[in-house]
Amino acid sequence: MRAALVQLNVSDDPSANLPATVALVRQAAAAGAGFVLTPELTNGLSSSRAHQRSVFRHEEADETLATLRAEAQAAGIWLLIGSLGLLTHDADGRFANRSLLVGPDGQVRARYDKIHMFDVNVSETEVYRESDGYRPGNRAVLAETPFASIGMTVCYDVRFPALYRRLAKAGAQILTVPAAFNHITGAAHWETLLRARAIETGCFVLAPAQTGFHPETAGKGRRTHGHSLAVAPWGEVLADGGTEPGVTLVDLDLSRVAEARHRVPSLTHDRDFAGP
Repeated sequence: MRAALVQLNVSDDPSANLPATVALVRQAAAAGAGFVLTPELTNGLSSSRAHQRSVFRHEEADETLATLRAEAQAAGIWLLIGSLGLLTHDADGRFANRSLLVGPDGQVRARYDKIHMFDVNVSETEVYRESDGYRPGNRAVLAETPFASIGMTVCYDVRFPALYRRLAKAGAQILTVPAAFNHITGAAHWETLLRARAIETGCFVLAPAQTGFHPETAGKGRRTHGHSLAVAPWGEVLADGGTEPGVTLVDLDLSRVAEARHRVPSLTHDRDFAGP
């Protein structure tokens, strides 16, 4: 099964970002990918809540989603839209950071709202409070497809291994980690975290990423790490997307999931224990 990781460098303008995304999805499909994945916040990155409110839409009205659903249907592919920033009807007005799996019929087959919010102090000048604008999800999602069971996660989730273990024990063979990973933490932790999640679970890990500097009309902009990665169940990196926008192809042999879990069956070795 051929998968394709689409690496993007988006601005804070969803309409302006869409043509480049469509072009890369088409490129991936033309190269034979049956499963195409885009990164976190495919529609746009912004630190301004006011700007986000002006350009985000509810799911049923989102232009990026409608267009990519049509592209998936036209190409006959499975498409993971890594995530979209979407308006919600929540009383506090916060957005959803929602990953959507689209089938080859163009229908949304699964939705996952990012559970863990990136509320961190990376440095004196790099401070993030994702929960100020986005409300966290509260449900893990395992999506069934004809080619694999897919555990859906987003970016900062990768630091919480219990989520991945839960998905693997429920049957996941592929774990998706679309991201807009900070360039500082990415350089230090990105590859290590993704390889660890693969090794712990015996799953393939597919992590399409945002990359480079992302300009904003109402803010200073931000940098992301890039290096979209595909990791095998034994922990080796199969493909690295580098730091430029583009498509990274990887062929997956799902029998390697069973092989890795047979060699080290740690998913069956849980034990209760006392302690703090």
